Amino acid sequence: MKIDLNNYEALTFDCYGTMIDWETGVSTAIAPILSNHNIQLTNEQIFDAFGEIENEIEAGEYIKYRQVLRNVVKKMGDRFDFTPNPTEVDALANSLTSWQPFSDSVEALKVLKQKFKLAVISNVDNDLFAETVKHLQVDFDYVITAEQLKSYKPSHNNFYAAFDRIGLPKEKILHVAASVYHDIVPAKTLGMTAVWVNRRGVKQDSGADLEVPDLKTLAALVGQK
Repeated sequence: MKIDLNNYEALTFDCYGTMIDWETGVSTAIAPILSNHNIQLTNEQIFDAFGEIENEIEAGEYIKYRQVLRNVVKKMGDRFDFTPNPTEVDALANSLTSWQPFSDSVEALKVLKQKFKLAVISNVDNDLFAETVKHLQVDFDYVITAEQLKSYKPSHNNFYAAFDRIGLPKEKILHVAASVYHDIVPAKTLGMTAVWVNRRGVKQDSGADLEVPDLKTLAALVGQK
C-alpha cells in the first residue's frame, strides 16, 4: 500500500531502532560482558535475549529506563549463568547516549522537518533522550518519554499523550516506527496510520499501512502524489 504524505501534518517517531542504531549499541555494550564470562552469542542471539528481557521488565511496575537496562544485564546473567560486576551492570545504560543514528536518519529528518511537525514517543528517560537528540541534529516539536508518563509502549497512554500535546486529529498524524510490538500494533489499534521501518528485512505481516526499509525511503515520498 502507498500512502500520500500530503494528508498528514505531524509525524510521530519511535527513536531507538527507528532513528538510532540500537542493535549496534546493544551488541557493542553486551558482547564484551558476555565474553568476559566466556559466553559467545551471535548478535541475533543478543538482540533476541535483550528484547525478551526488556519487554518482561517494562511490563512490570514502572522504573526508569536506566534501571531497566541495568536489570537487563543482571537478567542476562541469570539466563546465561554468570554474575555481572557493578561496572558491567552499568555498562549498557552508560553506553546509550553514545549510540549513533542510522546513516540515513539525519538527512531524512531534515527533509521531513521542512513539511511536518515532528514528535518522538520513546521508551526512555528524559536525560538520556536529551543526549541522543544531539546526534539526530533536528529539533523535535514534541518529546514524549516513558519517564514523563511512567509507562512504556505498547501502553496506549503514551500515544494518548502525543495526541493531546500535538493537538491534531489522529487522522493527521502518521506514526513511524521499527517495532511492531511496541509501536505498530498499538498505533493501529488506536486508529492511526502507521509506517513500519523494517530495517532488518523481517518477513512479517506487521499490520502497518506502509513498509519502508529506512527513513530515506520515507523522506523520498514527500511531495509525491
